[in-house]
Amino acid sequence: MNFWISRLRNLGKRWMYGAIATLVATGLIVSTPQPTQADISIIDLIFGGIQYIQLSNLSDDQEVDLGRQTDAALKRRGVRVYNQDAEVVNYVNNIGQRLAAESDRSDIPYTFQIVADDSINAFATSGGFVYVHTGLLRAADTEAELAGVMAHEIGHIVGRHSVNRMREIALANGIVGALGVSEDDLVNIGVQLALFLPNSRSAEYEADELGFENMGRAGYDQRGLISFMEKLSDGGVSPEFFSTHPDPDNRVDRLQSMYSESYQADATDGNNPEIYSSKMSGL
Repeated sequence: MNFWISRLRNLGKRWMYGAIATLVATGLIVSTPQPTQADISIIDLIFGGIQYIQLSNLSDDQEVDLGRQTDAALKRRGVRVYNQDAEVVNYVNNIGQRLAAESDRSDIPYTFQIVADDSINAFATSGGFVYVHTGLLRAADTEAELAGVMAHEIGHIVGRHSVNRMREIALANGIVGALGVSEDDLVNIGVQLALFLPNSRSAEYEADELGFENMGRAGYDQRGLISFMEKLSDGGVSPEFFSTHPDPDNRVDRLQSMYSESYQADATDGNNPEIYSSKMSGL
């Protein structure tokens, strides 16, 4: 028995080395293979259930699946989903789906969830997952303001900012090899990005631009994003949002310039604070 296991392992190694040679020849290796991955046999991969992903060639289905796994990991880390009031949950989801349908990446499924947390924050992960804190829902005064924040987060998904950051971090930490990056490593990185690591300035600017255009196409008054950002600039909200959404002053100036140059005149929805307050009464 031990003889055949040994033969299988040796044969598995020969298959793996051939596969790596093919990957090198076709230019799919995104960095120098790590010794620990180079020594893994096909038998080890089969029995260990290890899945590897090439971030340079990530499909939409793979990204959505990665988002689902990250979502599950976030909940294991203590992110609590709010579901006490179905009307509030449905209201927020309807806003998100309305925006997603008009986004530049409407061909993937989107999942919008409320996080039971009084801090004023929102974030997005890979594959169409958007999270809005109850504290932010209370801080917004109108549906247009909430739609602006949610459109901004959709902008991060459209720009694939989470996936790009995963690639950067994986390369910087030397965990990219011939087989790609393990799903477990990517999920761990995704959790860190969601909870602790802010987006780059360029990513925030791009998400602002994409979100601004998105909410206009969806019929929302684009001034909603500006007025919410002005709250950040004036220091009217708690610092949690600053940790993941830097440079409020510069962003307000850029958004105001964008509105002056290219606002959508027929986008006027979401400006009634009484209606919004009524929708949020369940909180």
